[in-house]
Amino acid sequence: MSKCGWPRPHPGSHDMVATVITKVLSLKSMTVLIAVMAASTIDTLPALAGPERLAHVLASKVTRPPAGWVEFCVRQPGECASTTTAPRDLALSPEAWKDLVRVNKWVNETIKPLTDLEHWGVVERWSYPDDGYGDCEDYVLLKRRMLIQSGWPREALLVTVVRDKKQEGHAVLTVTTDRGDYVLDNQTEDILLWSKTGYRFVKRQWQSNPNVWVSLDDLRPAVATAASR
Repeated sequence: MSKCGWPRPHPGSHDMVATVITKVLSLKSMTVLIAVMAASTIDTLPALAGPERLAHVLASKVTRPPAGWVEFCVRQPGECASTTTAPRDLALSPEAWKDLVRVNKWVNETIKPLTDLEHWGVVERWSYPDDGYGDCEDYVLLKRRMLIQSGWPREALLVTVVRDKKQEGHAVLTVTTDRGDYVLDNQTEDILLWSKTGYRFVKRQWQSNPNVWVSLDDLRPAVATAASR
């Protein structure tokens, strides 16, 4: 599957992005702390686990959105409504789990990996892969759109920036549920609890507003690490 690099910004790009952000976003300082315990399986609905498992990523403070998201919102403002709503964790029923598996599998098998440079002639461009090609964030956007169109709450479907096992930038879709934060990834059909992915979680959308991004405290209990050996 495709890999997604997060390019270093060019000189002056931070100022340009900040200017765009002020036109699109209204950021409020706040601290988000979510902690519920769970475990994961792949083929069946995950079972609840004991307190040694950290089910949700801990979000700490408001941070800068990725430039790709900001530019996506400028091009498609209708996809980036900034109304603040109450956070929602999805009730992970067997039917909901089947939906996640189906959407993740279908998008991963249907969309062909292609870098933005090959696709658009630019280093970074977030877009829906409606022509059948895209890179990691495009997979994420399509999965998010399909689930929202199926009636899933937007507040539970969060675009997330991580560092993969090679410490390269990557994007995944985090689904916040009553059994933990699960990850839909274009590099695997397996839907894993965030702490089982092997990724380092950097930042993601805030549940109450998709245009507000929060940095993530990737703190995993030592007992969970030991248990996974």
